[in-house]
Parts: sequence; C-alpha cells; structure tokens
Amino acid sequence: MNGLIIIDEIQLRPNLFPILRVLIDKNSEQQKYIILGSASRDLIQQSSESLAGRIAYIEITPLNSIETDDLEKLWLVGGYPKSYLMPNMPESAEWRKNYIRTFLERDIPSLGIKIEPNALRRFWMMLAHYHGNICNVSELARSLNVTSPTIKRYIDILVGTFMLRELKPWHENISKRQVKQSKVYFRDSGLLHSMLGILSVAELQTNPKLGGSWEGYALEEVIRRLDLDTEDCYFWATHQGGELDLLVYKNDKKYGFEFKYSDAPTMTKSLYSALDSLELESVTIVYPGATSYQLSEQVSVKNLRHVTIV
Repeated sequence: MNGLIIIDEIQLRPNLFPILRVLIDKNSEQQKYIILGSASRDLIQQSSESLAGRIAYIEITPLNSIETDDLEKLWLVGGYPKSYLMPNMPESAEWRKNYIRTFLERDIPSLGIKIEPNALRRFWMMLAHYHGNICNVSELARSLNVTSPTIKRYIDILVGTFMLRELKPWHENISKRQVKQSKVYFRDSGLLHSMLGILSVAELQTNPKLGGSWEGYALEEVIRRLDLDTEDCYFWATHQGGELDLLVYKNDKKYGFEFKYSDAPTMTKSLYSALDSLELESVTIVYPGATSYQLSEQVSVKNLRHVTIV
C-alpha cells in the first residue's frame, strides 16, 4: 500500500510504533503516515523512542479565539467543537457532562492508567477549586486520604492527557522569598465550569471563581495565540506579595502577562514589584474590554484579540 496512510486511535495499539519504524525505513518515498489518537506524555515518549527522526507532532487543541467570533460564549462553554456548536446552553452542558464521564471511565483506562474513575472524579472536582491557585499537594492528599505521591501522580495524568496545565514557578536571583509550588489550571474553561456547576453567563458573573476562570481562559488563549512552548511559560510570586500571572521566556527576553476581569485595569503594587524584580521587556494586562491603552512605557492593557509580544 502506497500513498498517505491514516491510523486513528493509536493509543489502543501502541505496539504498532516499532512496526511503523520498519515500514517507514523501507518505504519512506512511497508511504506517508498521519497518526491520530488521544495523546498522553507516555504515548508521546513511546512514539519518539520508536520513531526518532521520523516523526513530527501537532497538538490539535479545542477551538480558540482566532477561530470563533463569540469570545464570551467560548469562555463559558469552552472550545470543544460539539460543546461550542450545540444549539443551546443546556445541551452544551449535557455534552460536557457526558464527555467528562467518558474521559474518566473509558479514555483514562485505554491509556493504560489504572485508577478508579470515582477517585479521579473527586480529585478533579477538588482541583476545580484550586484552579488558578497554588496547588497544595499535602492538603489534597489529606482531603482524599491518600499519599502526596499519589496526588502528584494524578496531576501528572491530567497534565499528560492535556486536561490540566501545570504552571511552574520562575525563580529570580533576588533577596525576596519566592513561591516554589506550581499553579494548576483547567485547560478548557467549559470543563471547569461543568465541574463548578456554572451553566450560564449570569451564574459565572456571580461566582467567586469569576476572576480565576478569566485568568485560566485568557492564559490558555495567550499561550495558543502566541504559539508559545509550554516549557517557556511560568508564573512568578513572592511571599511579600509580588506576583505575575504569566512570565514568558522567549529569545533570551522575559515578557509578562496579567489577566484581570476588570473594566479598567490599573497599576498595582504586585505589578510594580514584578517590574522592579524581573527586568521584563514589557507587561501586557489582558482584560475583557475592547480598548487598548498604555499604563506606562512598559505596561499596556489589551483585549485578547490584540495580544502580541513586542
């Protein structure tokens, strides 16, 4: 068989990778392969070991703000196409509820991960309340009556299956005590809202997690829009109150981003601290408004659609 060959659901047959290596080496001019499936970091590692020098990766993310017109709807229901395209909010919410159940009961086991679905669901629901905050592994372990290594393993699973984003702390050589634990975010805001029981824009506007939800949604959009490598993305915080939601290290320069659900963001003490400590090229405050403006020579306020690195 020659030409383009497409293999779907590769996670069900990871033992195919060594076979593909032989076929590619024998028929590289006649055969090209597109391999599709639910990915995990373990699966990516298996493929990279078997197909080193023969494979390139494309992460197909949910819909983003470049591909859709209604940013508020995208924020509420998330970017999974079936969730976004449902004719009404109740049907979208029902689809996400079923998706979560399928992910926990079918997709996780299909990747070779043996964890009781209800245990992972309870953990996932607790993480929804940590969204955008420092992840206290010891506290989670006590709440679920498991060990801290078990909690770290659960987090690794959800990060590895692209459900969570774990943002590592940036450490600068300064005298202030800096936060060393990671922050966690749901990568899809619609799934976060399902876990929190938020079914409408009105409910979102009055929910205590409003600011955190906007932060995670906007952070994910910025990383996608700017095509940033996950390994180049951090947050920064000190025990004295300095904080920066997203620090990007690119081309040997540091750029900062803050995410504020506010009509008119202004300079804050924590932002002054970040500027003073981190030697940033610029800071962009991302907010839901339509107008872009400068707060200082280094600090600008922008809508998601206008975010750039300069």
